[in-house]
Amino acid sequence: MPELPEVETVMRGLAARLTARRITALEQRRPDLRFPLPTGLAARLVGRQLLGFGRRAKYILAALDDSHTLLLHLGMSGRLVLDGPPAGAHEHLTFGFDDGTVLRFVDPRRFGMLDLTPSARLAEHPRLSGLGLEPLAESFTGPALAGVLQGRLSPLKIALMDQRLVVGVGNIYASESLHRAGLSPRRMAGGLRPVQAARLATAIRAVLEEAIAAGGSSLRDYVQASGVLGFYQDRFAVYGRAGLPCPRCQRPIKKLVQAQRATFWCSRCQR
Repeated sequence: MPELPEVETVMRGLAARLTARRITALEQRRPDLRFPLPTGLAARLVGRQLLGFGRRAKYILAALDDSHTLLLHLGMSGRLVLDGPPAGAHEHLTFGFDDGTVLRFVDPRRFGMLDLTPSARLAEHPRLSGLGLEPLAESFTGPALAGVLQGRLSPLKIALMDQRLVVGVGNIYASESLHRAGLSPRRMAGGLRPVQAARLATAIRAVLEEAIAAGGSSLRDYVQASGVLGFYQDRFAVYGRAGLPCPRCQRPIKKLVQAQRATFWCSRCQR
């Protein structure tokens, strides 16, 4: 599933092309994705101008000129691609804009979603209301991270992937951030000392920002809005590198399974 860097990259690509553009057409080919699509979606969107874009966790937010916000989630295999050729049976929504741009929502597994909500009540939307800390926000600090982890008895990596605590840090970037911070994925989440929490918060932000600069990680379905692949996967320190040397100490990277997800780590560098 795309994680925060991939969603942020797509959002920025959409913002660069579609801010201030007006929707002139919408072809909807099915009534639902993961959830039912809003009733009368085309009638509600055609003619609307896009005022700007943002992101909350793994949700792309597009503000409309009628005081509503469009929520988009890519799910496991969803892609939002600007222009390019039609994608066949998996292209469920096709948007047209006043400058001739076409935006295609392609989702083979249909785990993505789209919804409309009043902008004034955006924070109350059921998909957003229970979300945790934003790791790219200025408020994401060592004390803030320690606060949400306090008392947690789960392994640290599992806690980082809990969207109620920290958003957008999935399997890949949790492994990479913990390696950079020198912390074992198996240590108890609630047991971090202040200096360790600060180091981890810094590592998470740095890894995510580097991944965004690289256009995200393309392992399966993910592409940028332009259709170009991301290349951060070429810079992984530990993820997917079991048996290969740790870039710091040269000891072979280990793999273990936590909550049915693969974790990659260095037993020497991460304590």
